[in-house]
Amino acid sequence: MTIEASVLTTIKRGATEILLESELQERLLTGKPLKIKAGFDPTAPDLHLGHTVLINKMRQFQDLGHEILFLIGDFTAMIGDPSGKNATRPPLSKEEILANAKTYEEQIFKILIREKTKVIFNSEWLQKLTPAEIVKLTSTYTVARMLERDDFKKRYLENKPIAIHEFLYPLFQGYDSVAIKADVELGGNDQKFNLLMGRELQKHFGQTPQVVLMMPLLEGLDGVQKMSKSLGNYIGINEPPQEMFGKLMSISDELMWRYFELLSFRSLPEINSWHEEVKNNVMNPRDVKFKLALEIVERFHNKGAALKAQEEFMARFQRGVIPTDIATITINIQTDKISLGNLLKSAGLVQSTSEAMRLIKQGGIKIDGKKIEDSGLQINKNTEHVYQVGKRKFARVKVI
Repeated sequence: MTIEASVLTTIKRGATEILLESELQERLLTGKPLKIKAGFDPTAPDLHLGHTVLINKMRQFQDLGHEILFLIGDFTAMIGDPSGKNATRPPLSKEEILANAKTYEEQIFKILIREKTKVIFNSEWLQKLTPAEIVKLTSTYTVARMLERDDFKKRYLENKPIAIHEFLYPLFQGYDSVAIKADVELGGNDQKFNLLMGRELQKHFGQTPQVVLMMPLLEGLDGVQKMSKSLGNYIGINEPPQEMFGKLMSISDELMWRYFELLSFRSLPEINSWHEEVKNNVMNPRDVKFKLALEIVERFHNKGAALKAQEEFMARFQRGVIPTDIATITINIQTDKISLGNLLKSAGLVQSTSEAMRLIKQGGIKIDGKKIEDSGLQINKNTEHVYQVGKRKFARVKVI
């Protein structure tokens, strides 16, 4: 029995490292469905496209006939994953965790097939561990080995505190693999220590160690930092179609190919052919980006919403048309006039009046489609206009 080349190509697509690939091939040769595990701690209510890199890989394994175990780390979220952190993470309450977990279950089935996905919570087994069993689990690893981990090592050398419970996180994540007898665990390349812990603990408990498949961290809209809500460079999978489409069109042409590899379900030969056509000036990169934006928006909304978002994008940026379905905001003022900066702040279109002043100077503010250059402009009471901030923010504002 042999493994089809296309199967390995699909599995390895976008992966940064597989430990060990030879073991993966051995398991695939058995022809039995493998247990594919990926864990997500519900630390925030909404997922963004960076999270979907792993979920996409799960879908690829699912399409190949393997068993998908989407593990929600409701127990480990109470500890907080210290990976890549330079300080102890604040724990979440059980209520916050359960609320976030519920939204995860709703969002992942925009990618995974619900009937073929098993959603599991690690509190199911971790909560049942007795104190004696936890002590026994901690005896499998030394403090010296824990301090080999980059983030722990850095904090130790900088005399920054490391709480004892943080050492439990990788042990519990590894024990998850023991509890479900995982064949393959997927994770970001910042998770290597935790993922390998699963292999070590499975050996300790007499199981065949899991294969570890690591995926890269997706860069955000800036093309530099990893996608993150805290950095504001993210695309949320629950964002409105027009917002999602506009953000995808704003990424650089170079970053577009990275997004295609990690987020698109188009075949690599097809993507590579577009890459060649763009390099040879046969195809406009904007037209290829349209394909990416349409695919992603359709996945998380529907085809009609994706086409409408494209139509609005083209109208807005190529023909200067103001979108029709924009929010209406009413502002109450006590005087006869309000400054433009205060209006934009009150409407939630800018964070501060100083940001408004800066954008006016840069030509980034329009009223009813006309660029505004007067930073001292006053808006009269009992008026209604459409305000535009930058390329994507619009609001119809009534001043009363």
